[in-house]
Amino acid sequence: MAARKSTAKSAAKPNVSPEELLEYYREMLLIRRFEEKAGQLYGMGLIGGFCHLYIGQEAVVVGLEAAAKEGDKRITSYRDHGHMLACGMDPKGVMAELTGREGGYSKGKGGSMHMFSKEKHFYGGHGIVGAQVPLGAGLAFSDKYRGNDNVTFTYFGDGAANQGQIYETFNMAALWKLPVIFVIENNQYAMGTAQNRSTSTADIYTRGAPFGIPGETVDGMDVLAVKAAGEKAVAHCRAGNGPYILEVKTYRYRGHSMSDPAKYRTREEVQKMREERDAIEHVRQLLLTGGHASEEDLKSIDKEIKAVVNESAEFAKESPEPALEELWTDIYA
Repeated sequence: MAARKSTAKSAAKPNVSPEELLEYYREMLLIRRFEEKAGQLYGMGLIGGFCHLYIGQEAVVVGLEAAAKEGDKRITSYRDHGHMLACGMDPKGVMAELTGREGGYSKGKGGSMHMFSKEKHFYGGHGIVGAQVPLGAGLAFSDKYRGNDNVTFTYFGDGAANQGQIYETFNMAALWKLPVIFVIENNQYAMGTAQNRSTSTADIYTRGAPFGIPGETVDGMDVLAVKAAGEKAVAHCRAGNGPYILEVKTYRYRGHSMSDPAKYRTREEVQKMREERDAIEHVRQLLLTGGHASEEDLKSIDKEIKAVVNESAEFAKESPEPALEELWTDIYA
C-alpha cells in the first residue's frame, strides 16, 4: 500500500523516567505474549467464534493509559484484549472469557467481544462496527453531568470512521462540549481494504473540523509519542474544552481476525514493519542504549511475562464451563 503523506505532526515526546519506560515495555510485552497465546489456543480449538488479535498495535493503548487517571473510562470495538490488559484487568479473567469458561469476566457467556469491568472502568468490547462511539459519548456525558474532570477514551478503527453514527456523535459531543477523546486506531486496512481505497482523506482526524473538534495524527508505533499526544488531549478535555480526536497511525501484524489470511498485503510489507517499526523493539533499544536495562534484565522480564500468560491459559483450561442455569441469568429484555 502506498503511504499517504500526513499533514499533521505528532506531539513532542515526553521525558519519562527509566522506571516508566520499563513499565511501558512490560505492559506492551504482556499484551503481545497474551495475544500470541490466544492465537495458539484458537488454533487448538479452545477459543471459538471470532478472535481479533492486537499484535503490533500495543503502543496505542499503553501510551494512552499512561495519560489517564483513576476514574477515566474506556470503550472500544472487538479488537479489545489489549485495552483490557492495559487498564489492569486480570489476564486470567480475560483468557477464561475467551475460552468461554465460568472464571471469565462475563462468566464465559460473552467471549471476546463482550467483556466489561466496572472496577477498571472498561465498558466493552463491541461487535457492531462503530456502535461503541455514541456509547462513549454517553459515558462522557455522565461525567459532565456529575461535574467531575474525568474523560472517556472512545476507540474505533479507520474502517469504522466511515460510519454515519460517528459524525452524529461528533456533532453532539461538540455541541455539548463532552470530555471525550475519540481515538482512531488507524491500522491502515480496516477489515481488509487499504485506507486509500476506502477513505477519501489521508488524515481522518480532519473530519472533526466541521464540528469544531481539534485533533492530530500520532505515530502509533512510538509509545512515547502516543503518551505525549494523549496528555495534550486529556488536558484539553479536563479543561472543559470539549472533545478531541487522536488519529493514531499503527499497524497490525496479523489478519483482521484469526480466520483472515490477509492476502490483501504482502508478507514483505509486514516483515518490513516488524523489522523497522516495531513498538516493543523501539522501547527495548531505548532501554539498552540508555543503560536502563541489560539484555539479561529484559530476558528476565520476558520470562516473567510468559509465566503470567501461561498461568492465565492454565486457569482458563481448568475453569469449568458455565452451568446450564446461567442461560437464565443477566437477562434484561
